[in-house]
Amino acid sequence: MTRIAVGLVTLALGASACRSRPAGEGPFAEQLASDIPKIERAIGVKFKRPPKLEVRSRAQVREFLLQRLDEPEVKKAIVGQEATYKLLGLLPDTLKLADFFVKVLTEQIIGYYDPKTKVLYIVEGAPEDYVGLTIMHELVHALQDQYVNLDSLQHLIGDDDRGSAIQAVIEGQAMYEQMCIMTKCDGNIAAQMPGGWDQIRTMIREGQATQPVFASAPMVIQESLLFPYINGSDFIRRYMGIRKDRMPWDELPQSTEQIMHDRAYFGTAKDTPSVVTLPAVRNKLDENTFGEFGTRLFLFAHLRSQGQDPAIRAASGWDGDRYVLVGTPAGNALVWATVWDTPVDAAEFTSALDDVMMERFKVRPTIEGNVRRFVTPKRDVVVSSREVNGRSVVFYVDAPTGTSGSVLDLSKVNVTPK
Repeated sequence: MTRIAVGLVTLALGASACRSRPAGEGPFAEQLASDIPKIERAIGVKFKRPPKLEVRSRAQVREFLLQRLDEPEVKKAIVGQEATYKLLGLLPDTLKLADFFVKVLTEQIIGYYDPKTKVLYIVEGAPEDYVGLTIMHELVHALQDQYVNLDSLQHLIGDDDRGSAIQAVIEGQAMYEQMCIMTKCDGNIAAQMPGGWDQIRTMIREGQATQPVFASAPMVIQESLLFPYINGSDFIRRYMGIRKDRMPWDELPQSTEQIMHDRAYFGTAKDTPSVVTLPAVRNKLDENTFGEFGTRLFLFAHLRSQGQDPAIRAASGWDGDRYVLVGTPAGNALVWATVWDTPVDAAEFTSALDDVMMERFKVRPTIEGNVRRFVTPKRDVVVSSREVNGRSVVFYVDAPTGTSGSVLDLSKVNVTPK
């Protein structure tokens, strides 16, 4: 649902006060010399030029994170994301998202590859047990960047779902190849691990949970940070089994749906999301896309007492979405349009929203035709559905009491089928 935190690991380090050195010189030169040929053999392509490495203090990392977070584009995205997540009940009202990102990323970062400076950075004083694994992981990113422009891929604006899918390929390949080299796998790493791929997922998740700040993060932040590594490495595992003669960066997925479902990516025709176009609106604070994974997270956050299955089922028919956060004199309002594969999928999502509202506010809808209205002490949530260009669309409008009908003209929402 959010890729800002993942992207900042790389994007925060846009400058360097140190002279970078090629792999054969300076710190960790021996490990670099050993890892480079292993990575080239595993991936099947060679470095076009030697990667470079530098060491940075944790204070430098924090300083650059603060600088990056203060850039207008990033600051605007985080402010909008924070307000949207709070409106959806995904973040506590007291949490400051930018401050939390600094804390969790400063705790998490051991090393990173910066595609802007073409340098692999290692954090000074990082635990030795993890430094070796980090170097191998980040070397994969350095190799990727020599074949596809990682910097441009990480600057996508306004489509977090597509950005998360791309991030999953980039991080997933690095994670998969790192694990495969470590275990000397023959291309089927899951077969060599007791418990198979489920055990690998558990290991990745438990490894992150040992970090105190990460462990205290709201579920949406935890799962968004884990998605590129867990779901991404699983996607690469499947990709390697189906398309051994290609590179995953040659045909990047366009949605988290394509990352999670073989039918959406590996089918005869890719399941490309429908494009939702919202009309212009005054006082727009944020506009973006949740995607299937983000939709699933929203549902699960409020229905977790029922387990994962209801949220997975209700989100699985996703075929595109778009939301806009609007400032009004009475407070912020959210308009979210979702497209579904079939009318049955749209109905299942609508039913899940009934359950969400019951869990959040203990209210049931008043129903008039295809409009469901949930009245809470300070806000109205209106869920409606109709067909747009042959596609089933569900509209979710959360606005201050008495303003839901004036936020945006839903009749002007357009859907361009895939």
